[in-house]
Amino acid sequence: MAPQMIFVNLPVKDVDASKAFYGKLGFSHNPQFSDETTTCVVLSDTIFVMLLEEDKFKSFMAPGKEISDATKVTEVMLTLSAESIDEVDRLALAALAAGGTQPKDPMVRSFMYGRSFTDLDGHHWEAFWMNPAAVHG
Repeated sequence: MAPQMIFVNLPVKDVDASKAFYGKLGFSHNPQFSDETTTCVVLSDTIFVMLLEEDKFKSFMAPGKEISDATKVTEVMLTLSAESIDEVDRLALAALAAGGTQPKDPMVRSFMYGRSFTDLDGHHWEAFWMNPAAVHG
């Protein structure tokens, strides 16, 4: 069976600015699933983020629903694993340098390290590393 893929859809105010933000984090762009109102950001072979300008995003929503203002409320936290503490720091620092914010202090535990950042539209992301020895027992 082929690995399951996930396409996370996020509303954005400016597709070009958001595409540049995620590019500065080291993620690529798939033009096959992109147009002037949408861009597909490739996080891995099985994880993609579809950034849709708000009007386009609304066209996929259930009638009567509103888009959450991610700068004011948190509907979801998107969490990515990293292969090292350095990779967690690289991703978080790249997000800050690209215009993101740090919504909370880094999480340091004996077996885990994590950092948070928001993108240009306030979507909350977490990056974490977990000690492999803690995972395997």
